[in-house]
Amino acid sequence: MIDASAAIDSDAQVTSHGFTADVARLLQLMAHSVYSEREVFLRELVSNAADASEKLRYEALSNESLAARAGSPLVAISLDKDKKTLTVADNGVGMSREELVSALGTIANSGTRAFLDKINADGASDNGQSLIGQFGVGFYSVFMVADLVEVATRRAGSDEAWLWTSDGKGSYRIASAKPEEAPAVGTRVTLHLNSESEEFLDPHRIERALREHSGALAIPIEIIGAPGEEPRRISDGAALWTKPKSEISNEEYADFYRQLAGQFDEPALTIHWRAEGRTEYTVLAFVPGSRPLDLFDPLRKSKSKLYVRRVLISKEIQLLPAWLRFVRLVVDSADIPLNVSREMVQQSPVVAQLGKAIASRIVQELSKLAESEPEKFAKVWADFGAVIKEGLHEDPQRRDDIFKIARFASTRAAEKTRTLKDYVSELREHQTAIYYLVGDDRKRLAQSPQIEEFAARGVEVLLLDDPVDAFWVTSCVGFEGKPFKSVTQGGADLSLVPLKEGEAEQPAPEASGEVASLVGRMKETLKEYVDDVRVSTRLRESAVCLIAPEHGLDRQLARLLAEHGQAGALGKPVLEINPRHPAITALARSGPGPDTEDSCFMLLDLARIADGELPVDASAFARRLTARLAKGAA
Repeated sequence: MIDASAAIDSDAQVTSHGFTADVARLLQLMAHSVYSEREVFLRELVSNAADASEKLRYEALSNESLAARAGSPLVAISLDKDKKTLTVADNGVGMSREELVSALGTIANSGTRAFLDKINADGASDNGQSLIGQFGVGFYSVFMVADLVEVATRRAGSDEAWLWTSDGKGSYRIASAKPEEAPAVGTRVTLHLNSESEEFLDPHRIERALREHSGALAIPIEIIGAPGEEPRRISDGAALWTKPKSEISNEEYADFYRQLAGQFDEPALTIHWRAEGRTEYTVLAFVPGSRPLDLFDPLRKSKSKLYVRRVLISKEIQLLPAWLRFVRLVVDSADIPLNVSREMVQQSPVVAQLGKAIASRIVQELSKLAESEPEKFAKVWADFGAVIKEGLHEDPQRRDDIFKIARFASTRAAEKTRTLKDYVSELREHQTAIYYLVGDDRKRLAQSPQIEEFAARGVEVLLLDDPVDAFWVTSCVGFEGKPFKSVTQGGADLSLVPLKEGEAEQPAPEASGEVASLVGRMKETLKEYVDDVRVSTRLRESAVCLIAPEHGLDRQLARLLAEHGQAGALGKPVLEINPRHPAITALARSGPGPDTEDSCFMLLDLARIADGELPVDASAFARRLTARLAKGAA
């Protein structure tokens, strides 16, 4: 064991004590269950130092002799590679002998908790909500990295100094400290690091941990990298989000965003507000100016940083719903308990309520941006619309709000986008539904044969080319009383909708008996591949197209499900033929013959290709096409 007797007053009586809880079991819990990152010990020590400074500030309100000390709080972290020590010192309130026993000898008997009780009993207006340590076990995280811990402390206003030492194995010692070995006021915690923790002797490693976990504390922090070096200040004690918006420049917001998001672009939208009332919290959120690399990560987790009174509790808490995972967010709450486990924080009902409120506010701000700066919002939607639309399927309670900001390409705006409100405001006479076409290529969708009759009658069709579109259109009932209907599913009776000016009604097909016979032959020939063959009311220029049965899944949704192992979802399609197309009429008039089978399969393969699929048999398709070309040349 390392000798810590040098700092003990030789004339003082040394007393040994047993901890009032099973330290061995607690330390095992710390190492394996409570804390998931060892560097959290630094957060706990700096948080305790911040608390001590806050306590001194409070006591100075009624004790003028302490006011001078309370005016310049500071936390200093010193490293000594030769001695393998890390020291965290503050000039806060310090501790008396009794307070040492109470705070460090009785696990989970937090001095901060007692201090809060005192403030509440005094009826102080500042009720101590800026204090951090509520549970009294965080200090013991030091034994994850240290073989021996020394705490030298002097209570503000007292001449006595004390030294607390322990190896964390079941007991501790308290003795009077030599005056020259103790701080003038405050507390100095010295960790003799174990061999597995020498990484914490690197100033850059400490600085990185401090900036991430404690850079927002309202107290300056300095690092002394080696004995004799000048202190280097790494925190001025003021977190950006705690400042009034009027005092923060766009450049400062942008710099903070880049540090938070790990990107080099400019934020497309900055949202900064403070909520007061039953729950108090501050939020600083950014919508990135470009897509993060992990936007479509299969885990679909939001990455929000949660602080409690400026102490980082979790750097990747799932505070927002998955469909807002692109938002980079810092939340600082005064109401969430400072639990030692991020898992416990994640399960807190307060955190859940906080997440709901923040998500609603972000959607409101996106809506404001869409109204006030449509061009800027168009860029946001181009980057993140595919993710936001996940909320239409997963978040029914916010569906109406998402519909307000959602933008869709359509047959009237294939290159730009329109809102559903725009769509509904321009419905054609007798149009009873909002029609859509789902696929993976917007240009191909715009040229799809299934929408030919819709185009002739001026009926707008939404062109949905994101994978999530196939799902939300099935779970959403509709918009403003108009249901969503796929143009590739079931029948398409548009006879009551007037044609556009210049368009003529399609004449009845000639020799309908011959067409009916052709339909019968095609059904028999293609029965293995199609559910039905029928005459189409939606085709004008094209010869054939594929659709889903009336009660079957949309073709794109069925394909997506099949790709994810649900092979049965991709049922047989319906093949529709255009009885007025020259290829169909010629085939109908020719009657049964040796080329009938090849012609039927050629038509099916052409329909599959137009639908973005491969032919039934690529080599057979190539053979049939080559034969047709040869026959034409002859």
